[in-house]
Amino acid sequence: MRIDHQNLWDLVLHRSQISPDVEILVDEQGRRLTFLQYRDQAEEMAAGLQEQGINQGDVVAWELPTWIETVILAAALSRIGAIQNPIIAIYREREVSFCVRQAGAKMLITPGDFRGFDFGEMGQNIESEIPALTHIAVSPENFPSGPKENLQPYRAPAKDELRWLCYTSGTTADPKGAKHTDASIAAIGDSMGARLDVQEGDRPALVFPFPHIGGLTWLFTALQSGATLLCDAAFDPSTTTAFLSSENCTHPGAGTPFHMAYLAAQRKQPETKLFPNVKNFPGGGAPKPVQLHSEVKAELGGAGIVSGWGLTEAPILTMGASTDPDQKLALTEGQAMPGVELIAVDAEGSIVPSGEEGELRAKAPQLMLGYLDETLDSEAFDENGYFRTGDLGIIDTDGYVVISGRLKDVIIRHGENISAKEVEDLLFEHELVQDVAVIGLPDETTGERACAVIALCDQSAPLTLELMRTYLNDSGLRRNAIPEQLEIVENIPRNPSGKITKNVLQDQFKDIDFPELMAGSVSREEMLAKVNSEEGQMELMIYEAIFNDPRLDDAISSDGLKNETIEIESKPDSNKIKLLNIRPDNNDVLPCVYYIHGGGMEIGSCLKMKYLMSE
Repeated sequence: MRIDHQNLWDLVLHRSQISPDVEILVDEQGRRLTFLQYRDQAEEMAAGLQEQGINQGDVVAWELPTWIETVILAAALSRIGAIQNPIIAIYREREVSFCVRQAGAKMLITPGDFRGFDFGEMGQNIESEIPALTHIAVSPENFPSGPKENLQPYRAPAKDELRWLCYTSGTTADPKGAKHTDASIAAIGDSMGARLDVQEGDRPALVFPFPHIGGLTWLFTALQSGATLLCDAAFDPSTTTAFLSSENCTHPGAGTPFHMAYLAAQRKQPETKLFPNVKNFPGGGAPKPVQLHSEVKAELGGAGIVSGWGLTEAPILTMGASTDPDQKLALTEGQAMPGVELIAVDAEGSIVPSGEEGELRAKAPQLMLGYLDETLDSEAFDENGYFRTGDLGIIDTDGYVVISGRLKDVIIRHGENISAKEVEDLLFEHELVQDVAVIGLPDETTGERACAVIALCDQSAPLTLELMRTYLNDSGLRRNAIPEQLEIVENIPRNPSGKITKNVLQDQFKDIDFPELMAGSVSREEMLAKVNSEEGQMELMIYEAIFNDPRLDDAISSDGLKNETIEIESKPDSNKIKLLNIRPDNNDVLPCVYYIHGGGMEIGSCLKMKYLMSE
């Protein structure tokens, strides 16, 4: 039975009444929570938060892993009537501090040490700088709790009442806070559930970070449909896929890196289906490789990949459906969701005919109220009230949408936005850099990769990829925003008004075969590019993009392995580079290669020996 309530706590109450014994959450540790237990624990957590001074209308920021308790927290804050500011875990002190300051947060909730980063220390630093802010560090065992009998009476929010502040990186260095209501997210959850055929008894994967608006959407979908969410705090291809398989996942999401991981696991056991009752594979964030849909459908089953398109400001504006023709599923991002008015316009704002490219603009029930910084609204909306997405696309005669590019200077890597300006501003401060442009280049694995194009002050003092990455890391830039590619040019092209013509640079470098450099190339830049190849990045990219902390030691056991150290000479600088090869003792195919370079090159991994050495 579907529920059409438009606010979160009413959904929790209603679902706990009609499906009390149905599970809403199962995690990788085997913990299980029914809808009734979810309601009760949310009330207890709400009481604990109330005891710590959180009341209706207060802003609470939280940057937490996808724990069961995190999902409970969302309901608890809804019960109180607080405004929630979920922050994805790739944000670090600079971004988090900006968000909580601008939002006027009363409380910031973080984990302590999680996946090698001390979020607790970061929170303390921010708390010391903002007098009105209280920071608490939590683990699954110590979230606030109290007697639910002490709770203040519940008041349902108005349909247009602010309930969520979801930040996105845009064309400026600072994140932008999009104001959402419960109703705007409920509209997404219901329509997404319908397109993906999510019913009571289904078991979708909640593997995308829950603080992301895509994660929040899945909570609403579960409450509306009665489905059970399978959640994992830290996606690991070697364990998460097995967990989802053992729990009979019906909708394994949620984007290209995940789908590739599922394919790799299936190919290791082709005789046994990983997901025997799968309906489809939800996707989004960036256009998928065309061939991936057919591979997923043929080898994993179900309807294949059913993907959508949207933004934090206007989530999931389009989505495919399981019943769509294969060609549409492979080549498009589906049709406009119910209630969405979608148009494509030319540079003058005139609507273009079907089949022609234009900027996509939208009116929709899931559209944000506006930005927290209201000065941004006049540029965000046109004179007719349509939201300017900044994305270029084609709406075909059947209403299916193909995303063809972007007007906004944003690079989407692994479904997360990277501000080109933010990276450029940092690189401009480097003593060797005279001029710089950061561009997005197509990448089958990540959707896009970030490429820094740099003109040097002095050609005799070259800047290498490894030095640039180390500099940006030391500058505090989050790891998923650090460019994977560096191109040195004599001059950065600009138009008469002084604006960089990035389309010229993209055309210049788009045909460079980044992942497929010839084996045996041994310059430092090429070595790093090889390690960042499609197959070699399959595991690393998920950790790096989502959790910002690669844990390669967890990818493979050291049992039955032997180490070999090979020294090669890089060209043209003649540096000695040592490769540490970790091999099975029986000389079978090398499952993983680690390399360490003394100049600060990061640890990387690949799955095939040929990417580092000639065969």
